[in-house]
Amino acid sequence: MLARALFSSPDMSLGKILVVEDEDLIRETIELALQEEGFEVSTIADGRMALDLMQANDQAANRDFALIILDLMLPNVNGLDICRLLRRQNNLVPILMLSAKGTETDRVVGLEVGADDYLTKPFGMRELIARCRALLRRQQQFQDQQNGEHLSFNSIALYPQECRVTVSGDEINLSPKEFKLLELFMSHPKRVWSREQLLEKVWGHDFIGDSKTVDVHIRWLREKLEQEPSHPKHLVTIRGFGYRFG
Repeated sequence: MLARALFSSPDMSLGKILVVEDEDLIRETIELALQEEGFEVSTIADGRMALDLMQANDQAANRDFALIILDLMLPNVNGLDICRLLRRQNNLVPILMLSAKGTETDRVVGLEVGADDYLTKPFGMRELIARCRALLRRQQQFQDQQNGEHLSFNSIALYPQECRVTVSGDEINLSPKEFKLLELFMSHPKRVWSREQLLEKVWGHDFIGDSKTVDVHIRWLREKLEQEPSHPKHLVTIRGFGYRFG
C-alpha cells in the first residue's frame, strides 16, 4: 500500500525518491533517513503497485522520480521483473537494488537486468545515502552532457547530433551500428548489457540473424577505441552475461 511521506521542508532540487520495500521497519527507516537528508520520499510495499505507478508516470511523460530504491523480493511482482520491464520501456531512472542475496551472481544478475547499483542487506544508512547521492550525481552528469550535446568518457567523446566520435581529439570513423552501440554504452556507463538486450536496442525487435553479430561489432569497436584491443580497458566482457562500458 502506498504510504504517506512525512517530511517538513524537502529540498526539491535533490529529487524525489521512490522506496519499494515490503519490510515495514526497513522501509520506514530508509524513508526517515532520506527525509533527514532533505529528500522528498514516496514509499510502496507492493511490486505490482510500484510498477503500475512507474508505468503511469512514463505514459504521462511525467518522470516524477529521480531515483528508485527497489527491493529484490516483493509481493506480486519481484524487483528483477520491475527493473527489467522499466528498462524495456526505455525508462532510465536510476535504480538501487536491495537484496539479502549477496553472491556475485546475484549482484551481476541485478545489474544485468538494468539496476545501476546493488546493496546487500543488512546495510548502514550512511552507505545507502552515499550510494543514492552517487547515482544522482551520475545521472545529473549524464543530463548535463546531453544538454551540452556530447557524451564523454576518459579520452572518448561522442557527439549525437553530429554522429561524430573522437578519441584523444582525433576523429574516428564508425558504422551506424557501431555508433549506436557506443552511444548506448556511453549513455549508461558501468551497466552490463546482454547480447539480446543490445540486439533489441540497436538492431530492433525485427532483427533476424545470429547474436554473434554483436560480438563482431564489439570487436570492431575495440579496434577503433582501445589502445590494446585484445586487452580492452573501456569495453569489457563480463563472462556469461554480456558487455560493459567503463
